[in-house]
Amino acid sequence: MTTTIRSQSPKSFSWRSAVRAKHIALPSEHGAWVFLLSPLAIGLAAGGVRPASLLLFVAAMAAFLIRQPVTMAVKVISGRRSKGELANIVFWLGLYGLIGLAATGALVGLGFGYLFWLAVPAAPVFVWHLWLVSRRAVRRQMLVEIVAAGVLALAAPAAFWVGRGQVDPTGWLLWALSWLQIAGTILYAYLRLEQRQLKQQPDRSTALRMARPALLYNTLAFVLVAGLAIGRIVPALLPLAYLIQPVETAWGALKPAVGVKPTIIGIRQLVISVLFTVVFILCWSL
Repeated sequence: MTTTIRSQSPKSFSWRSAVRAKHIALPSEHGAWVFLLSPLAIGLAAGGVRPASLLLFVAAMAAFLIRQPVTMAVKVISGRRSKGELANIVFWLGLYGLIGLAATGALVGLGFGYLFWLAVPAAPVFVWHLWLVSRRAVRRQMLVEIVAAGVLALAAPAAFWVGRGQVDPTGWLLWALSWLQIAGTILYAYLRLEQRQLKQQPDRSTALRMARPALLYNTLAFVLVAGLAIGRIVPALLPLAYLIQPVETAWGALKPAVGVKPTIIGIRQLVISVLFTVVFILCWSL
């Protein structure tokens, strides 16, 4: 099979083929969208929205989306995909690249060039990801996902600083708070995926033992934010947002997802993440 794939020649470019190549245009990790959009929404809501915020949104989305065609290019080079897809890969690379460069140039022209220091940590993390892709070892890499989520969470301070028109230490707090939540959702998602592999419903003690890391982390995250609220470092009601995930994790521990489809697990977690984002924004503004 690999020999057949490598022997295929690149096809001539077709607009119809390129537009239909959704597997090249859009990230395959559907849950990753919320890892970017939640911190971005939090930063925009906390810092305010100005015309430059739209440019930041476009630049962030272009950077996020370009990962997929780059990943597909690595798969072609490593013999995992047909060379016939190269034309479509180049199309999407060029499109996202041009959009990203245009938005970046506009931000630099408006005096926000310093934002792109936030992109520096993304380079080694992305190289790490591509190395795993080339070795067919990208699936179920929780540490990589958590580190990558931390990079995506940098959208929070970026959006906050654009809204404020200057660098403000509160942006780093928003980054830490966003990453704190996302890491908990990743731990919980891995728990649910582990549960669905079980042949039958586990007994209560086994279910709780499986859920211990996710339960402990999300509970400690709530306690930490509650402590920050008591110390008046964050708004008094913000811990309410961090109560959502531990409650969901406790529910998931008591109701293991045996045989549940990954899509159902993903949709439920998406709802929880959206709810967290909405509650965070409301509590931050009060």
